[in-house]
Amino acid sequence: MATSSVMYSQALLLLGGAVISAPLFKRLGLGTVLGYLAAGVIIGPIAAQITEGEQILHVAELGVVFLLFIIGLELKPSRLWQMRRDIFGLGTAQVLITGAALSALGFYCGLLNWEGAIIAGFGLALSSTAFAMQILEEKNDINTRYGQRAFSVLLLQDMAIVPLLALIPLLANQAPEATTTPLQDFSIALIAIGGVVAAGRYALNPLFQIIARTGAREAMIAVALLVVMGAATVMQVAGLSMAMGAFLAGVMLAESSYRHELEADIEPFRGILQALFFMAVGLSLQLEVIKENWMFILLAVPVVILVKGVVVYGLCRATGSGHNDAIRIAALLPQGGEFGFVLFTTAATAGIFTDGTASLLVVVVTVSMALTPAVTALAGLTVKDVADREELEEDFEGAGADVLMIGFSRFGQIASQILLAGGRDVTIIDHSAARVRQAATFGFRIYFGDGARLDVLRAAGIEKAKIVAVCTQKKEITDRIVALVQAEYPNARLFVRSYDRLHTLELRAAGVDYELRETFESGLVFGRTTLEALGIGDDEALAITDDIRRRDEARLDAQAVEGITAGRHMLHSKPVRPEPLVKPKKDHAHTAEEGRELPEVEEVR
Repeated sequence: MATSSVMYSQALLLLGGAVISAPLFKRLGLGTVLGYLAAGVIIGPIAAQITEGEQILHVAELGVVFLLFIIGLELKPSRLWQMRRDIFGLGTAQVLITGAALSALGFYCGLLNWEGAIIAGFGLALSSTAFAMQILEEKNDINTRYGQRAFSVLLLQDMAIVPLLALIPLLANQAPEATTTPLQDFSIALIAIGGVVAAGRYALNPLFQIIARTGAREAMIAVALLVVMGAATVMQVAGLSMAMGAFLAGVMLAESSYRHELEADIEPFRGILQALFFMAVGLSLQLEVIKENWMFILLAVPVVILVKGVVVYGLCRATGSGHNDAIRIAALLPQGGEFGFVLFTTAATAGIFTDGTASLLVVVVTVSMALTPAVTALAGLTVKDVADREELEEDFEGAGADVLMIGFSRFGQIASQILLAGGRDVTIIDHSAARVRQAATFGFRIYFGDGARLDVLRAAGIEKAKIVAVCTQKKEITDRIVALVQAEYPNARLFVRSYDRLHTLELRAAGVDYELRETFESGLVFGRTTLEALGIGDDEALAITDDIRRRDEARLDAQAVEGITAGRHMLHSKPVRPEPLVKPKKDHAHTAEEGRELPEVEEVR
């Protein structure tokens, strides 16, 4: 009973720490990863409420396993084959060169003998899949070119742990405990991979069909967990990593009709276990080791980050990445990885170096993990500066038209179709090089440039434009462009995409010529079509829609004078027949049309 009570209390502490730290650090712009780490450090080493950080870490590593399964679901085998050069070329080069450089530093600085230096160097050459992928996920960059290259390196590193572990008995001059030969080990690994691939290709879809026919939702969740953990266990028994098995299972199911349901079933477990993993890293941080060796750690951590960053940057540039992508990848992979914990502990057990050295290396890895969000943020500033220099070199030859459109998001793409169909020339500029390249494949001529820069606006021909259409996605960027145009070109007619109702009021107060909330008209069309589908006549549904549009305008006029709370009594909170709607005296009502305006509606009782 006492044991269960302790476990219950620890679970509450961990959940409470996650609930408090993640939103707080996210709000501060530091990222959830650093929040989980901080919570773990406070709960464990500082407050000493939980002392079994290593045990929790072993369980939480399932979060990495589930993460790689979900990534595998997004990668079809054909896509994985296309990545083979990055995996086996860039990934292998990164491990070998970084490992050799760090090993040489450890040996020639007199810190370790050559055997220990090799294990320490190559262990530190591995990066944290959990940290890197979490940062990519938070930025929605997993499917970008640099995200895919970074993932390729991480995938090779996961495979590299197998030969590194096999190297330990040789360096320790010990006979391997296993009775199998290297050829037998290799054969077993191939059989395990083949078994996972065959099961994913031929057995799992029929299994899902059988379970789906029963209609038992909990059984589908159970079989999803069984697939992931089963594949991971098979690979672990064969001497490979659990994460590799889960990834292969995901790839084999990438073309399955059950892919989205599997992802939905696994995602909650992945999220909570990955958060637990980061907290467990914080829990296992050894403050006494830091106190005793703080000068060494203060020097070693930046050296490891710098060496890995320089090697990764150089390799990425040499293999075709641009400066920006190379910087991003180098900033994403400079930390030590979770596999380093396993490698250092095993090496200490084999007598390659002492337990104290292993603990010190684990601390170096942990601190480097904690610094990853800060390194990534600093790299973002470097990338932004580089992008500005590239924009000055952009060629705007041929720019200049009746309409200058700034921002080619989905909103701008639709608006441009109307203008082009009407026979009007449009000059379009966008700050995203990827979006410019993508649009070019569809025949659009878009200029790469930042609409918040005066020199870019001039080069794009703003003097010739009869209308400046600001279609950018972020409110703060839109406001900056509007202010710039009004200050430098006060006679320019500004048509602006508005973010929400508050933004609409701000833009009107600023004196723009026309604004439109990004989801307003689409919401009206959606509601009108829904009414028609429910049996209301086309004319009646159109009359209701037009009336709602007029009422929205009336409410905006009232809010411009009286504040955002004006007209709250005009909101529809229950179904109303169309007859009262058309009376002029009540021409002040409004219906909620956007998710972000729901708090206003909820206040009405």
